[in-house]
Amino acid sequence: MVVKFRKKIVAGNWKMNKSVLEARDLATGIVKELDGALDVDVVLCPPFTALKTVGEVLMETAIKLGAQNMHWEASGAFTGEVSPAMLRDLYCHYVIVGHSERRQFFSETDETVNRKVKAAQASNLTPIVCVGETLQERQGGQMKDVVRRQLERGLAGVDLRKLIVAYEPVWAIGTGVNASPDQAQEMHACIRSVLSEIGGNDLAQSVRIQYGGSMKPSNAKDLLAQPDIDGGLIGGAALEARSFVDIVRAGG
Repeated sequence: MVVKFRKKIVAGNWKMNKSVLEARDLATGIVKELDGALDVDVVLCPPFTALKTVGEVLMETAIKLGAQNMHWEASGAFTGEVSPAMLRDLYCHYVIVGHSERRQFFSETDETVNRKVKAAQASNLTPIVCVGETLQERQGGQMKDVVRRQLERGLAGVDLRKLIVAYEPVWAIGTGVNASPDQAQEMHACIRSVLSEIGGNDLAQSVRIQYGGSMKPSNAKDLLAQPDIDGGLIGGAALEARSFVDIVRAGG
């Protein structure tokens, strides 16, 4: 088996944080800190209100713009939602789909995730598809079954060549507790195994899988050194330029 080279990808999920001016300043700080060519793909995902402003900061840089969510329909009576075409109009390249907070607080399901993934790909957006188990599911030894179900249902009928998978242990998000490198690698290897069953080994070896549970500068290097961890989906540590840039550099 030949393992294909997978360039690391680090995405900052700013969640519901930062005013437009604060977002502009943070994006500007990240651009200045990284200063030029990158050995790692970098994505910034500000709130909807700041997408246009952050996109202007990122123009003519190697850093790409991403959104935190979208609807699967192109238009219609969906108050408060945003369509794939609207995101493309703002020069988004990526969109986070199925984040655990969307599943927990907004009742998203594997089926709605699947619809969003298909809609994103149809609009030339690269979905960052989130999967992961709760603390109760991990303690019950169900973590692999949960992730398998989320992958099989969420990725049914989609093109594995045009997506990123993010493993986010729900018990580690926003808690300051992260999975150990061995725990994270075990789950990433499980995800790649399921992807191999879905699309074949060669394709599975090309899919990038991010770790998304309290990655920070102090643990990024050890996590990113694992063979199946291809980057990070960063929450809290992405809200400060220096900490986010340190994570990016840890992957280079």
